[in-house]
Amino acid sequence: MSRLTAIVTGASEGLGKSLALELASRQIDLVLVSLPASGLPELANFIRKNFGVEVIIFEADLTLTESYSTLFALLKSESITAHILVNNAGLGNWAWFEDMSIGFYKKQIELNTIAPVLLTHLFLAQIDEERRAYLLNVGSLAGRFVVPKKQVYGATKSFISYFTRCLQLEMDRANISISLLSPGGINTKPELLVMNHNLTGIAKATITEPDRVAYEAIHGMFLGKKKIIPGGVNKLMVVLNAILPGFIKDMIIRSKLKPVVKM
Repeated sequence: MSRLTAIVTGASEGLGKSLALELASRQIDLVLVSLPASGLPELANFIRKNFGVEVIIFEADLTLTESYSTLFALLKSESITAHILVNNAGLGNWAWFEDMSIGFYKKQIELNTIAPVLLTHLFLAQIDEERRAYLLNVGSLAGRFVVPKKQVYGATKSFISYFTRCLQLEMDRANISISLLSPGGINTKPELLVMNHNLTGIAKATITEPDRVAYEAIHGMFLGKKKIIPGGVNKLMVVLNAILPGFIKDMIIRSKLKPVVKM
């Protein structure tokens, strides 16, 4: 039987890069998607050399609607069927709502919500029903908690959570495993590494390295887990979030974020 092929969006850096490397280590061929001039050719060459798998790169802006159909037209022209889709591409931020431009929020909403929905639709249309397929949507714990300065980002991740759970019910009898990854903070960029290094207590304990998140994500995906939450502290926080009254959660958030929350 031929090897599986996985599409990974936002693959050039951070969690996407770690997910691509984890998949390659399992001898899975890759279709890497990211913005032009983001380092995809170099990453593809590294993976080919070190893991011996086939790698195709697709450099495109996923906020442009034509990018989705162009990607799958490329795969069809190469007689490639994608068995795995990892919807990882996303745009985050940490700012007061009024401090960001309308253009920024438009791009964030399009990349975080519209792109995964339309890519998923095209992915499902081309899968081989005789072979097990996998869909991994990257959400966030920010989609489960109310966090100031992550208002639109958290809302887009709540959308991904709802979208994924609906698909899981609709396609329960289909030959596909659909998983939702909900990580906490990840050390994906130098600026985040500096900010996370200054955290203390529970906040610091929620931070996870991208390679660890990638391992748990891909491992959980192949096990057919519907919800994947890396890290013991993060799992505990989700349980507490489900049982604590809303006013207590608001009090905790305000007390922890006094330096940044407008009272």
